This record gives sequence, C-alpha cells and structure tokens, in this order.
Amino acid sequence: MDPHYDAQDVARCDLCEIAIVQSYCDFCHVNLCKPCIGEHISDDYTKHIIVPFQLRRSTPIYPKCKTHKKRACEYQCEDCNIFLCTDCLASKPHNKEHKLSKLEEVFCQKKDQIHRDKKELKEELLPVYEEIATEIKKQISNLDVDYKKFTTEMSKHREELHREIDNVMDQREKEIDRNKLKHLSILTKHLEEIKQLQSLMQESLHTLNEMDESNEVTPTIHYSSKNQEFSKLPPKVIVSMPKFIPKPKEKEELCSLIGKLTPLSTTLEERVFTAKKPNTSVRELLDEPEVLNTIKTRHENLRSVTCLNEEEIWTSGKTTADIKCFNTQGVLQKITKTKSGEWPRGIAVYSDGALVYSDGWIRRVYKVKNDQTEEIIRLQGWRPFKLCVSSSGDLLVTMVSDDETQSKVVRYSGSTVKQTIQFDDDGQPLYSGNAYSKYITENRNLDICVADYEAGAVVVVNQAGKLRFRYTGPPSSTKNKPFKPWGITTDSQSRILTSDYYNHCIHVLDVHGQFLCYIDNCDLEGPTGLCVDNDDSLFVCEGYKGNVKRIRYLK
Repeated sequence: MDPHYDAQDVARCDLCEIAIVQSYCDFCHVNLCKPCIGEHISDDYTKHIIVPFQLRRSTPIYPKCKTHKKRACEYQCEDCNIFLCTDCLASKPHNKEHKLSKLEEVFCQKKDQIHRDKKELKEELLPVYEEIATEIKKQISNLDVDYKKFTTEMSKHREELHREIDNVMDQREKEIDRNKLKHLSILTKHLEEIKQLQSLMQESLHTLNEMDESNEVTPTIHYSSKNQEFSKLPPKVIVSMPKFIPKPKEKEELCSLIGKLTPLSTTLEERVFTAKKPNTSVRELLDEPEVLNTIKTRHENLRSVTCLNEEEIWTSGKTTADIKCFNTQGVLQKITKTKSGEWPRGIAVYSDGALVYSDGWIRRVYKVKNDQTEEIIRLQGWRPFKLCVSSSGDLLVTMVSDDETQSKVVRYSGSTVKQTIQFDDDGQPLYSGNAYSKYITENRNLDICVADYEAGAVVVVNQAGKLRFRYTGPPSSTKNKPFKPWGITTDSQSRILTSDYYNHCIHVLDVHGQFLCYIDNCDLEGPTGLCVDNDDSLFVCEGYKGNVKRIRYLK
C-alpha cells in the first residue's frame, strides 16, 4: 500500500496480495485475510498474536529473554535495570530485596505519559513557541520603522543646532559689517584731511609760480616760505583689522553639545509556561446538517467566500470585478472593485479585517483596508490564484506558471517570500500544472491543504512542506461523477471540508485524511468556494445560482 495514498487505499493481505485485509499478526506485523491466517501460523501457532485489523499494533512486543531465548520478559528489576522472564524467577530467584515491576504496567504507564507529552507538545508547547516566534518576527519587521523614528529625531536636533549656529554666525557677520563701516569712516576722514593739505600746497605752488615770473619788488620782499609747515607730514593712521578667534573644538564639548546615545541594552525576561486547561469541547458531526439561511449575492458565477465574523462575509465571482461584502442576513454592506477591472482569482481576510485579493491578469496581489488599496505582491512569470491567511498572519498563495506547466504554493510575510512548496521528496510535482482551480487553506495543526481540481485530489503537506497524504475520494463511493474538489476549508476540530462540484456535495475528512461523511442533503447545486466562521458555521458557494448557503453541520 502506497503510504502517500493510505488515506483512501484499501489495505490488502500481505500474503496473497489480493484479498482485503481482515486480521493482523501483532507478533510478525503483517496484514492477513481470513484464508491466509492458517498458512501464516502453521510454523508455530503459539508465538503468533492474531487480532482484528482495527486493533493492529495494540499488543505490546515484549523483549526476548537473553537467558531463555524462547521466552519473553515480563518483569523489570528496577535496581538492576534488567528484564526478566518467569523462567528466570523460577530457576534462580532474583534478589528478594530488589523491586520488580510488571513490564505490562510499566509499558502502559509510559504509553500514557507519551500520549500526554505528545498532546501537550502539539497542542500547548508548539503553539506557545509559534506565538513567541511571531512576536519576534513582528519586532524584526518593526525595526526599520522604529529606527527611522530614531534617525528622524536626530535629524530634527541636527537642524535645530544648525539654526542656532547660523544665528550666531549671522550675528558675527553683522559685527564684521559694522567694523567695516567704522574702518571705512576713519580712512575716509584721513583721506579728506590729506586732500585738503594737497589743495593748500597746490595753491601755494601756484602763487610761487606767479611770483617767480613777476619783477615786482614788494611782494617778493614780503614772501614767507610755508614749506617748513608742509614738511610736517600728517600722522599715519593705522586701523587694525578685527580678528575672528574661533573657539577651540574640543570633541567632548561638541559631543556634549549635540547630546549622546544611550547604549543598546539587552535583558532577559523570564517566560512562564502555563499549561492550558484540557479542552473537552469536542464537537461531533450532525446526522442531518441543516441550512440556516441563504445569501443571494447576485454574482452570475460565484467562486469564493471568506469571512471573519457574521458582519463581513466577502464574496467574489468569475464575471465581475466586484468583491461584495454581506452580513449573515444577506444585506449588502459594501463593494470593492479590483484595480484592473478583471475578476479576482482569490480572496482572503486578515485578522485585522483587511481584505486581500489576487489579480491573475496583471500578476499582482492587493490589500484593501479603510478603502485604501495597496499592492503587496508583484510577480513575473507566475500568476497568483487562490489565497489563505495563516494563523501566524502569513499569506499563502497558489500560483501557476505563465506556460501552465507548473504550480506551487508560496508563503509570504508581507511582500517577502518565506517558503515555496512545489515538489515532494522524490522531486515530483505536488500539484497539477494547469490553471484550474487550486483553493487553499491551513489546518489547526498547521498543515497546508490544497484542493487540486485537475488532479482530482486534496493534497496535504505539513508546515515544512512535506507531503502528508493525498485524498482522492472515499474507498467506496455512491457518487457517479469523478471526484473534482473545488473549495476547501477546515474547522475547529481540524476536520477538512472540500466541495465536490459535480456530485453536488461536501466531503468531510478527519485530520489524517480519512473520509468521515458527505454533506449532501442540503439541496446543494454545484458547490464551489467554502469557508467556516469562528462558530463552525459552514458557508458554501453555489456557483451558478450565485447563492451562499450557511449550514450547521456540528452538534
């Protein structure tokens, strides 16, 4: 039996390899049909442990006694830490002061502890670590914003210091201008005095020229020389230029003026793990699911539905760019249109209520919040299709290559690629390559579930992208059309629900891919997209009717 298909394959007898298995040898670990039981135990019927197939691996496999090779040990000496069979105790009694324990009791106690530890690890410890990791990722994503604020504050302080320096320097420049004017005034006054003396000397020279040419005796006799007076030169005016004496630049003073940074500090705050109280609220499936109400969306070709609460149920179709939001009473709340005007290939909702949709025509994904549309993903060579917001806030996107030969699932944190899921451990594609519908969802155990329409399978991988199982329909089916899954969703019990378009029903699987039942008595017609709200109400799109049916299927 192929382990990749064990969720739906019929188990066969390991001996004849033809008949359906009915029993199991818990000693040899082989599947058996009734006719082959006799052949199997013919060598030594006393050692074989034949149980119904449903109870396989339920019988403990005790260790063989090292002394009595044909005996299985049934006791453990806690002091010696060795296993003993009954022959060991009969032939050579063990130290009576040592404490003996029955292996069956020890085995059962340890099994109980293993189950408890497994449940605690899976349901309590791992989610806590996931929360811690999410918290750290959020801090990392906020670093750029926080440090941007920091540098902005520094820049403001820089500008303030520059303004103060500019003001002081402006004052000094004004002082220089005042000194320059005063300097100019002194020199100008001195120049005027020199010019006056020059003028007097010119007059005296003119008079001397006239007298030198004249023969009159009287003026010549009365001439008195003024050269002695002019030879007394005016004093030299020396005006000292003002000097700028910059203050010595002391690094410490400058740093003190600017301010300082406190050092980066790291402290460890103790985390205390508090175990959650056991969750006993297991919700069982109803024998007869019922339709609670029907929302008429008026989409001609309804494809997707997603919701967070009863007041915002988002829907989209194949023939319109409108993404319509209704409440559970079917009242239209608002309409968002795609940027390109083409129909959205997939829609999903973040925990804060923001809508996200994919536009395969222009290879982009947009986020809409408070009526503001933001492009968060732009692709080349690939077209985005169906979307899912994970429990950690990441966005899971199914996408197909432009040539429709490859498909993959990509996990985004914001606009950053965190993970790509495309191939199994053997290098084979996990998903069909064409552009047919590939709805996606995340289970409570963090499995990623894809309804691959063309492959006729639900493909489930774990958080690391490793294949867990493929579901291709129940072992025996009363439906006469091929299984072609469309929409897919999961509930609070980690059950997987997928719509069977041509058989007009919903398949309900357990977390391991085992078929549980159909939801097929709600007059469904061509179910496509699915989603489940916080109260485990199931919303089902009816493609060509354009209706969303709200169905109660759990007790």
